[in-house]
Amino acid sequence: MSQAKNSQRLKGSAERDLVALGIAVAAIILFVATGGKVLPGAIEAIVSGGPVPDALLVNALLLNVVLVIFGWRRYRELKIEISDRRDAEDLARKLSETDPLTGCLNRRSMAKVTHDTRTRANARGLAVAYCLIDLDNFKQINDMHGHAVGDATLVELARRINQVLPKTSQLARIGGDEFAFVTDFDPHQPERVDDLVIRLFEAMAIPFDLDSVTVEATVSIGVTSDHDLGENISSSRPLPVGPDDLMHRADIAMYQAKKSGKNRYFWFEPSMESELRFRNELEVGIRAGLQAGEFEPFYEQQVDLESGELVGFEMLARWNSAHMGMVSPEVFIPVAEEIGVISQLSDQLIERALVDAQDWDDALTLSINVSPVQLRDPWFAQKLLKLLVKHNFPAQRLEVEVTESCLHDNVDMVRGIITSLRNQGVKVSLDDFGTGYSSLEQLRTLPFDRLKIDRSFVRELSSPEAKSTIVDAIVSLARGLDLPMTAEGIEDEAILAQLKAMGKLKGQGYLYGRPESAEQVRKRLAKSGQLAAHLKAKQAKRNQEPSIEPRSRQAG
Repeated sequence: MSQAKNSQRLKGSAERDLVALGIAVAAIILFVATGGKVLPGAIEAIVSGGPVPDALLVNALLLNVVLVIFGWRRYRELKIEISDRRDAEDLARKLSETDPLTGCLNRRSMAKVTHDTRTRANARGLAVAYCLIDLDNFKQINDMHGHAVGDATLVELARRINQVLPKTSQLARIGGDEFAFVTDFDPHQPERVDDLVIRLFEAMAIPFDLDSVTVEATVSIGVTSDHDLGENISSSRPLPVGPDDLMHRADIAMYQAKKSGKNRYFWFEPSMESELRFRNELEVGIRAGLQAGEFEPFYEQQVDLESGELVGFEMLARWNSAHMGMVSPEVFIPVAEEIGVISQLSDQLIERALVDAQDWDDALTLSINVSPVQLRDPWFAQKLLKLLVKHNFPAQRLEVEVTESCLHDNVDMVRGIITSLRNQGVKVSLDDFGTGYSSLEQLRTLPFDRLKIDRSFVRELSSPEAKSTIVDAIVSLARGLDLPMTAEGIEDEAILAQLKAMGKLKGQGYLYGRPESAEQVRKRLAKSGQLAAHLKAKQAKRNQEPSIEPRSRQAG
């Protein structure tokens, strides 16, 4: 619409331009006609005192002079006006197609560049590669150093990318910290694109020396092509994809690079799209499942290895999805953490577990796992204690399990949360010990009540000749710190025998049974006489009630 209006304005200006030029030309013609008669007579009158030219002709000549000057001046003004307007429109078009910060193209113009590049490349029998580049941890750079440093980082990033790109390629800034470019290549030599991407990573490896700070930055890159580059490269063929399709595929490949640890690149594969679709289904399903109460606690037995007695349960999350069936926690918990609903999910499960555990014998403990995301909440301890009060659950029966990875986010906050919980009687254990990077200083200063040996070390004890060096070292360390221990992943008698030889331990694993639902646990405890006192009384009363036998019919 704006382009049509601009064209109309230019057309109107051109018409006025022609009118002014016509006036000037006509005035010049009249000036020549009248001047031929007036000027000779005027010169003769001045030189020899001859008759004065006719006043009407003199006035006509002067008017022609004025018209010539006016017409020429107006013509020049209109030319300047048109030139300025065209310059302004060129500038506006340039601003609408470029990023003001980096000077690169923007998202709007990238589609046209992609189409034009692809058209030229295909005409020459070449393919095009669409590359999407994302700056890793850009939010952290902004938060730590400010937005001015963030902007300077983006400018330097764009400069380095442009230095590596071929002259025929144009770089565009697609979003906040995302850049894209399209380049042509021989479809029989896709390794040329790999070489180009590797040079980009080499350019990023040098620290960004900005005015006030040095920034270490990495990028994740997704790459796709408009040709099918399968195993048989000689039979590569164009694909029916447009600029938006290429951007979408490169974005999926870049997401795969992010998911795989960042600072790397991936070519798009169709399986990635299926995985991303499944990921989206998970996100939608998790949010819907929270509303529908589809998440439920299961319980794994914890046993005293020396006596073989049941001493408690660890609560484990399970998702019984209405659409996907039973989903593993290894699948849905990372997604719940990323989309920010892990606290809501955990609160639901903890509250249900506190209700379930009220049916157990008072001697049985309940262990719950805490996500690193929850430990970033300074009010976590108060929220958990509030739930204990709400359900009248004894704090000394609850054990909170914290993984080693939690200790690296904010040690001081974690220490405060642990201290608050222990002051109220809640026990806190360090879960998956040996898989993280906790230091001896942290173990000494953080007030843990128990260490849990990770199942990956325990499983190594499955054969009699297996070496137990790591487990022995962990047990010795725990004894030195006067901390009781729990071994995870006990799956056979051989493992159990070696752990028993190491001293007094608690243990859990499939040797004692799979995790069970609340109803299954209740039945198990009813058989072993380990239900809560009020349920025992009900059961005893039910057993004492005389059974009423139906009277048999007498033969008449």
